[in-house]
Amino acid sequence: MGAVVAASPEAAEADAMLFAAPHGTPYPDIDNRVHEDTGRAIRASFGEEADWVDHWNYDFGGTLLGERGFRLADLGDLPTASADGPGNRRLIEDLTRRILARGAVPLMLGGDDSVPIPFLAGFAEHGPITILQVDAHIDWRDERRGEPLGYSSTMRRASELPHVERIVQVGMRGFGSARRTEVEAAAAWGAQIVTAYEVHDAGVDAALAHVPAGARVVITFDCDALDPPAMPAVMAPTPGGLTYAEAIALITGVAERATIAGFDLIEFVPSRDPDGSAATTAASLVSHVIGTLAARPTS
Repeated sequence: MGAVVAASPEAAEADAMLFAAPHGTPYPDIDNRVHEDTGRAIRASFGEEADWVDHWNYDFGGTLLGERGFRLADLGDLPTASADGPGNRRLIEDLTRRILARGAVPLMLGGDDSVPIPFLAGFAEHGPITILQVDAHIDWRDERRGEPLGYSSTMRRASELPHVERIVQVGMRGFGSARRTEVEAAAAWGAQIVTAYEVHDAGVDAALAHVPAGARVVITFDCDALDPPAMPAVMAPTPGGLTYAEAIALITGVAERATIAGFDLIEFVPSRDPDGSAATTAASLVSHVIGTLAARPTS
C-alpha cells in the first residue's frame, strides 16, 4: 500500500509508522493468543488492494497517500510473548516513544484492549493529549483477577497519566463491562461517555462536541465498537454498535477540528473471520486514518 518496510523507526523517514503488537498484559486463565495473527490478517487485506493505492477513495476524498508526498513506514510486528505482560508493555511503550521522537504518527494494530495502556504511556513527552476511545465498553476497572493492567482497565490507567487531559468515550452499549463503581469513577474523573444510541440519534457531533478544537487526539478503536454484522470478528459482539459510516465520520471529524496524534485498532480476532470480510473492514478503517493524515494541510 505504498509503505516502506523498515526494521526500526530510526531506519525510516516517514510521516506515519505502523506496527503490530500481538500481545499485551494477560489475565490468569484467559487466552490472549486469539489476537496474535491480527497484523498478518490486516496486512493480507491491504495486499489485496495494493494495486489500487493510486486510485481515488471516496471515504476520504483522495488517494491513500495523497498529493503532498506523505510517507508511510511499516515496522512489522513487535516480538511480544503471550504470557510476558511486563516485557510486552516495555516493547510497546518504547517503540511508540521512538516513533514520536522521529516526528511521525504511530499507528498500532493491537492485540487485546490492554495494549493501549503502554501505547498511551508512550506519549508522555508529547502531551497533553485527548483520548478518543471508540469501544462498546468503558474499561474503568481498577483491577480484574488481581491484574490492574489488563484489558478491562485501559481507561482507568489512562486517567492516571499526567499527560492525558481529556477522555471522550464513544460507542458504549449493553453491559459496557462496568459496574456502578466504574461508571461513577469515570464520571468523577470527567470522562465524557457518549453511547452508541446517542450517535445513532444525533450523529457523530454528539461525540465530537467534547473534543477540544486544536487538541492532540489519540484514537483508540476497539473493533467491538462496530455493530456485529459489520464486525463479527471480536470477542464480545454486542448488538446496537456503530456503523462503518459513523466510525469513519468520527475519524474525519477529529481531523477537521483537531490533530490525530496517534491511532490504534485493537481486539480483532482473525479466527472469527472465516471469509476475510471483517479484515477488509478493519483494514479500511486503518486506510481511512492514513488517507486522512495524508490529506491534512502541512504546517
